[in-house]
Amino acid sequence: MADVIRAVGLRKTYGDIHALDGLDLAVPEGTITALLGPNGAGKTTAVRILATVLDADEGFAEVAGIDVRKDPNGVRSRIGLSGQFAAVDEYLTGYENLEMVGQLYGLGRKRSRDRARELLEMFGLADSADRPVKTYSGGMRRRLDVAGALVARPPVLFLDEPTTGLDPRSRTDLWEMIVGLVKEGATLLLTTQYLEEADRLADDIVVIDHGRAIAQGTADQLKARVGGERVEIAVGAGADLPAARALLQQLGSGDVVVDEHTRRLTAPVTGGAGVLMEALRGLDALHIAVVDIALRRPTLEDVFLTLTGHSTAEDAAVDGAGTQARR
Repeated sequence: MADVIRAVGLRKTYGDIHALDGLDLAVPEGTITALLGPNGAGKTTAVRILATVLDADEGFAEVAGIDVRKDPNGVRSRIGLSGQFAAVDEYLTGYENLEMVGQLYGLGRKRSRDRARELLEMFGLADSADRPVKTYSGGMRRRLDVAGALVARPPVLFLDEPTTGLDPRSRTDLWEMIVGLVKEGATLLLTTQYLEEADRLADDIVVIDHGRAIAQGTADQLKARVGGERVEIAVGAGADLPAARALLQQLGSGDVVVDEHTRRLTAPVTGGAGVLMEALRGLDALHIAVVDIALRRPTLEDVFLTLTGHSTAEDAAVDGAGTQARR
């Protein structure tokens, strides 16, 4: 299976910040590859370079066999791009937005109109087609933006955090649409911070941090790298975290990860339910109140914790506090 998207040694700096630091990437035809990483890992920068919106400082990239630097127009004729924020004209109707995109792609008036109606139906926007976009909800605008990326039926799609800000129902609907597009032959590069999204959609996952790929594989392969079972405990008071951590360090088979924000501790273990019972007895002896305790198999969150050293919940808290994220 040929690689439709390929990048070797991509580098991009902004002053002292290394947004990309030698990123390598390969996306086979007819598949979904997810770029998974914390805020500031370089996901959006990578997409912008591959979509010819941004020039790399160093490295090589090609899309559909076309060098992105030598022939950017050739690349643009073969891709669809939906960025983090819906790029739609709120004073036009949904129909007018899509028709305009078709005209810009040179589809002609009739084909542009037909394609606009087809996509509005596909994305559940037909009933709102003739309303100004400024009256649309955030989820409707997001769907319209993704529809705009599909007007010219591009063989390659770049979706940069496409479900950010969507409610659970809209997110699930968009997932189904994405899967349908790939079944029809599209190749898709998806960036996301949602672990469930990567787990459900991606044929291959590339975990990036500090501008470079630090792991790659299917969801199952990445989980296997972490290995074993996990005891996960949430305690009632933050002051009890050190004692609980010391106990789990004795009972577990590896380093204990502590999330102070949620007062949750996670430890790799061997011995299954027996270790769980020992942990409960030990916590009771230390008079530590337990809010939740579970034994489970590794998840992508464990992969994320192991590879990046922090959880996605911490990422969300930092981003929500207004920290400048390196994209």
